[in-house]
Amino acid sequence: MHSGQKQKLECALYVVATPIGNLRDISLRALDVLTSADTIAAEDTRNTSHLLSHYGISANRLSALHQHNERGAAEKVVGLLQQGQSVALVTDAGTPAVSDPGALLVEMVRAAGFRIIPIPGASAAVAALSASGLGAPHFLFYGFLPNKSAARRAALQTLIEHPYTLVFYEAPHRIVESVADLKAVFGDEREIVLAREVTKLFESIHRCRLGEALVWLNSD
Repeated sequence: MHSGQKQKLECALYVVATPIGNLRDISLRALDVLTSADTIAAEDTRNTSHLLSHYGISANRLSALHQHNERGAAEKVVGLLQQGQSVALVTDAGTPAVSDPGALLVEMVRAAGFRIIPIPGASAAVAALSASGLGAPHFLFYGFLPNKSAARRAALQTLIEHPYTLVFYEAPHRIVESVADLKAVFGDEREIVLAREVTKLFESIHRCRLGEALVWLNSD
């Protein structure tokens, strides 16, 4: 059970997974680390403040680490570790450094000789796959496709012969264009599962063929 009391943590970088929507999807161990870490490096301090407030955890140890300042912020984190401090790394949702900021920080901390401790938790990709019904014993997690259609189609062309289920992330404002490119590359008959708002109030997990997906998206 989460004690709510601050404890002394080992000097290390703690890579902490946070909820992908439902705030109850966080581990007791993650709450212990967020309570006790000397510093919390967060992708968006406002979002993380909301999570911490929900669990009665002080937010006065937050510092920003995102894609626009990661190298400079990572250097500061290494400096804190050199002083013997413990640092927790979080992003807005899910696991840091996986299609989210943090990979450069982890690389720099490892190069500096400090321990990196993963605190696992919710994963949008695995949650969606588990409810897809595709029965995929093997899958390739690709992450985000390129923003532009030509580059996106070129990337998809390299995956045509891949034998496993493919898992992508996509921003809501690009989903229609990306599905159109998937249809153009893989054809009408390839099955697709569109998972949106996973773990949230308006969660939707829809399975169909690519030839039907655009009609569903445009009518939903």
